[in-house]
This record gives sequence, C-alpha cells and structure tokens, in this order.
Amino acid sequence: MRYGGNTACISITGPNGQLTVLDAGSGLRPLGHSLMPARGRTLSADILLSHTHWDHIQGLPFFKPLSAVGNRFCVYGAAQEGVPLQEILRRQMDPMVFPVPLEALAATLEVHDIGEGEISLTDFRVRAFRLRHPGTTLGYRLGPTTGGREIAYLTDNELGPGGTYPVSDDWRDRLVEFLAGTDTLIHDAMYPDRFIKVRAGWGHSTPRQAVELAAEAACARLILFHHEPEHDDATVDELLADAREHARRVAPKLIVEAAAEGTGFLL
Repeated sequence: MRYGGNTACISITGPNGQLTVLDAGSGLRPLGHSLMPARGRTLSADILLSHTHWDHIQGLPFFKPLSAVGNRFCVYGAAQEGVPLQEILRRQMDPMVFPVPLEALAATLEVHDIGEGEISLTDFRVRAFRLRHPGTTLGYRLGPTTGGREIAYLTDNELGPGGTYPVSDDWRDRLVEFLAGTDTLIHDAMYPDRFIKVRAGWGHSTPRQAVELAAEAACARLILFHHEPEHDDATVDELLADAREHARRVAPKLIVEAAAEGTGFLL
C-alpha cells in the first residue's frame, strides 16, 4: 500500500525542535517506535486530539514513549457529553479491556479539556474551531511562535448539507475566515461525490468539497486526508486525479496531494 493503513496521526516538529502530534490513531504506534531509539534523552510532546472516536485515540495505549520514566506529554482535546477527556482516555485503558491502566504509565501525562479558542504551545500558537461531526470535534490552525507559514488540520468534518450539528448559521463563513491565508490545509476527503448523499450526517466530506474550501480560504496546498479504509491505492489515485482536475477549474494555483503514510514536507 502506498497510502498506508493506519488511522489518523500526524507529527510536526516545531522551529525549536518540540514535537506536536495531531491525533493519536493507530499511526501513533509506529511514530512511538521511531522515537524510542533516542534513548538516554527524555522526550516531551504536545498531542492535539480532534475528538475521541476510537480511530483517533486507539494508538495512545501502544505509544511506547509513555512507558519511559522522564518523558512528558500534554494531551489537549474536548470533553464529550460532560465526560472529561482524561476520563475518556482512562476508560479506553480500563483493566477490563487493556492490561495497563492510564494511571500506571511511567511517563508524565497531563490532560487538558479545551474548546474553541487559542492555546499556547512551546513552538506553536494554536487556534481551535468546532467542526461538523458527531460529538464535539475540533479543527486546529497552527502557526509557529517564531512566525512563518501556518498549517490547518480539519479531519472528520462535513462540508455538505447533511447532518444536524450545534453550530451557528454563519459556520461556513467563520470557517473560511478561520482558515484564511493558511499555507497548508489537511482536510477530510473520505467519500467520493457519488456516495456522499447516502453518507449525509456521518460527518465527512468529498475531495471536491475540500478543494472548494481551500479555494475560498486561499490556501496554497491541500492534503486530502482520512481516506475510506476500503479504498485501495488505485481508488485514492482516481479521487486525487479528480480533485486536481476540479482544482484546475476553481483554484488553478492550488497544490492538491493525498496523505500517504510516512510522507514528510516542509512548511
């Protein structure tokens, strides 16, 4: 597979070397293994969770750096239906379903409930924005504290008319304003246009819808994200080709790529 099979996890290294991780899906496990060779040095990182559906947190129990004394991690995300984030993560590692409880981890783990607004991290200024997806789901815009190009991460977001979500009538306008001028937009593009009507209310978008949002916000680059697990490489290639053709019509300068496991880029 060229595009990979793990669920959502993106790592960003800031200008001062601090690691920031976007979501803790199963991709967090190989990331953790890649970080472990740096033994003898303590590791610290900030982890921003879009929401707590299992495909976005299931890597956390298998994140090997959590087993090392001296490591320190700060996790940020929204409470769900009045249940604090730390309690949600604890339940995922309850002894009934996992052998090591959250409280037994050797590393220091701080968990912070957040909502829409600003967060200050070591290397980034972060803004959070409520997305259209079941549960409380946040998108993030990250700007280096030293200045420079910014990146936005909006996975699990329904741009079409389906679903009923607790957002304002001007949500789309506020979203475009939130993203305006972002260099790189990583956005949900799970379903092709021919399927999106029967998936209305599931909280996902199409590649063409993501292209149109990137065009409205004047982004320079769009990365299609959160591929449908049943799509093989050939299907993702077809969706990418169609998205690029659509971009040539609505935003000729927009660079469109599809997220692939292990891919890296510089802002």
